[in-house]
Amino acid sequence: MDVLTLSDYEITALQLSLKVALTAVLISLPAGIACAWALARGRFWGKSLLDGLVHLPLVLPPVVVGYLLLVLMGRQGLIGAYLYDWFGLTFGFSWRGAVLAVAVVAFPLMVRSIRLALENVDPKLEQAARTLGANPVQVFLTITLPLMLPGILTGTVLAFARALGEFGATITFVSNIPGETQTIPLAMFSFIETPGAETEAARLCAIAVAIALLSLVLSEWLARVARRRLEG
Repeated sequence: MDVLTLSDYEITALQLSLKVALTAVLISLPAGIACAWALARGRFWGKSLLDGLVHLPLVLPPVVVGYLLLVLMGRQGLIGAYLYDWFGLTFGFSWRGAVLAVAVVAFPLMVRSIRLALENVDPKLEQAARTLGANPVQVFLTITLPLMLPGILTGTVLAFARALGEFGATITFVSNIPGETQTIPLAMFSFIETPGAETEAARLCAIAVAIALLSLVLSEWLARVARRRLEG
């Protein structure tokens, strides 16, 4: 096998990993911005509880996250049963469930980066815009959002990289089904358990490391470009 030529199973796992991670990040981004805004600027009862719940996946074992998703969003879950009865929507043993699992695990990283960026925005700039007649939406779109952009880019790419590497929650919630839920980490797990498949596992490991490293470099580059544009 050519070292630089991807096999069919590598292409399948790679395409599924990118599809799951990209979908999870795009769906999570609006909620991530809203949640970061609430935690950075909001004053309401239960803020500490919300903060804890958002960051809980960072400290929980991923298998626990997957089990909780199974209890809540599985076919017979507390919420999943209603979604199936009303909309015919099911997450168990499907790529949609994989999207949900990686989104939950990666969400805290996205919120944390965006929140830090938002806390560094000078409120005097927003106040000056309001005194000039801008409404809250205009202030957010023309002042706050551009100043938050480096944090949004960093958080998005970090969440994408975390989503690509997610394993425990995914295999617990949607199992390890080739072509449906078997992302790169799950495919590696299958090869590690298979005698004589060390080469295949090592190739997938190299692919995962390359994508993660590329994502981190891209994150840093995008944040640097955004900061230069804001400063200049």
